[in-house]
Amino acid sequence: MTQDTLKTTYERQARMLADRVKKRYHHLRKRFARQNLEIFRLYDWDIPEIRAVVDWYAGHLVVGEYSRKQSTKEWLPFMGISVARAMGVPEDRLHLKIRRAGIKEGTRYQRINHVNRKIPMAERDLTFLINPTDFVDTGLFSDHRNTRQMVRERAGGKRFLNLYCYTGAFTCYAAKGGAAGTVSVDRSETAVNWVRENLEINGLWGPAHELIQEDTLGFLSRPSPDYQGFDLAVVDPPSFSTTRVRGAHFDIARDHPGLLTAVFERMTPGGTVFFSTNHQNFDLDTRGLAVSCITEITAKTIPEDFRSKRRQIHRAWEIIV
Repeated sequence: MTQDTLKTTYERQARMLADRVKKRYHHLRKRFARQNLEIFRLYDWDIPEIRAVVDWYAGHLVVGEYSRKQSTKEWLPFMGISVARAMGVPEDRLHLKIRRAGIKEGTRYQRINHVNRKIPMAERDLTFLINPTDFVDTGLFSDHRNTRQMVRERAGGKRFLNLYCYTGAFTCYAAKGGAAGTVSVDRSETAVNWVRENLEINGLWGPAHELIQEDTLGFLSRPSPDYQGFDLAVVDPPSFSTTRVRGAHFDIARDHPGLLTAVFERMTPGGTVFFSTNHQNFDLDTRGLAVSCITEITAKTIPEDFRSKRRQIHRAWEIIV
């Protein structure tokens, strides 16, 4: 393909993407403003030839490319600038991200910049600190905002366990819902510190909330009477990971029964576990799981802006131990 042909193709794609994003924004913005939602999705590979994802962050745009071998370095900036101009967003509020597939550790902690600036943004009556520049992921997975509300509604007086907690959005919702106490576990020091900052900015930080920097599988394998008897838990692991200490490889498709069994052992009888994965070819293996009830709740947990005919952003189950 010649440079002139390539430029013509990019211009056509950029117009299509900008038009689609602008229409979607005007469709969603008033309704989401009434709900005090400042973060939402505007586009996710809706047009097959435009492998982009576009998210609105309170006046900032995060535009990503689902990278492949044919990708060129010019394509993403071309798309991002076109969308920003259509939306009236200045270029210093445009953030470009390359998303690469592969069976590697999740990209959420891999630093791509060093701006070190977190911006408070609202989700309902809570505030979360967002870093749109330094990592591929920004600090909040908006596709789980409905799931977070479910946790909040069940959290009153409960002991809550948040595994693979990332920046603690589920913990904040549980605390806001009146949880008696929370324990949040993540291998990343960056993430664990971020959990505390999110709790503090919402006026929720206190001795009832414990943060543990540890690999989740290591935490679950370590006997401890202090970390038993949870009434409510969230388990949202990466599809693939490698433990730092043992070098063991975790594959959610293969290893989820053992992970869930270890979680159930920390729960009270009748306790509730919310389990989710964004693995695109996942089948829940229920054989041997000692539980009272397993209900797939995927449809209820996916917000309007994340619904797609092409793929499900995640799947989710409510499990009664």
